[in-house]
Amino acid sequence: MPQPNLNQVHVDAPLTNMSIAYLQAQENFIANKVFPVIPVDKKSDKFFVYTKNDWFRDEAQRRSDATESAGSGYNLTTSSYSADVFAFHKDVGDQTRANSDTPLVPDREATEFVTSRLLLRQEVQFVSDFVKTGVWGTDWAGVAGTPSTAEFKQWSDFANSDPIEDIEAGKETILGATGFMPNTLVLGYQVYRKLRNHPDLVDRIKYTSSNVINTDIMARLFDVERVLVASSVRATNAEGATPAYAFNTGKSALLTYSAPNPGLMTPSAGYTFAWRGVSGGLGATIGVSRIRMEHLKADRIEGELAFANKVTASDLGFFFGTAVA
Repeated sequence: MPQPNLNQVHVDAPLTNMSIAYLQAQENFIANKVFPVIPVDKKSDKFFVYTKNDWFRDEAQRRSDATESAGSGYNLTTSSYSADVFAFHKDVGDQTRANSDTPLVPDREATEFVTSRLLLRQEVQFVSDFVKTGVWGTDWAGVAGTPSTAEFKQWSDFANSDPIEDIEAGKETILGATGFMPNTLVLGYQVYRKLRNHPDLVDRIKYTSSNVINTDIMARLFDVERVLVASSVRATNAEGATPAYAFNTGKSALLTYSAPNPGLMTPSAGYTFAWRGVSGGLGATIGVSRIRMEHLKADRIEGELAFANKVTASDLGFFFGTAVA
């Protein structure tokens, strides 16, 4: 098969910009919102990790005249990331383009199609890396019966559950182990749907507001800066089989401290390292290329996305599994 040469393959700036605009419009996807995204120039590299315990010891002492002050230091270790590159394409045939009223429409539609597939892959990977048991410092499981150790009453049991107290317990656990107050609550849509109608939340505002409970009100009730609802859906069937769909995030909740901005000496439960090498130096995390496929009489619209999800402080996260029935 003939191979395209360098003159036929390039990152297309207009299409990449179009992809960025489409990316920002996808409110159902939360993978690039929960933790700081760090654009990186290298596909893989190392970063420093500070030893938490060194920052919490009470070692300052009274100092007598003309004597040495008490002193100490802190340890540094390193960790690493390696960004995986994901790619997807759609071919736009010459006949399709010639039959289109506006030449840009097929390219725009192909770009949106490619971008949506990459966003879906990023979301599924986010859930696989972060939204599950065994990742964070504390895991609690929702149960229908009487809760035992590391369990809580499922929030869909309106009469007997106490979601506000459960979230407060998670906040206290993280604060007591790290000194950082959690600021982000991630909810699967099915959890959000139950919580916004939970009597404990409704009763808090029913005499002061006629508004329905949304993420802003929920953030105030739980006393966190952000409530993010993961609403994206994926098809679970093979192509050609009976269509079937499922929420990506499921019936879980994740409480974290997420640094408002990435930086040195800035703790965060997690980071996403986004390699911008796929965007041809345009600084975007999704690069869109237009490749001439002469043997197909078509232009290939191909998108690439490269990122690495890293848990950088597991004790800054608290996971609620099976939060609703």
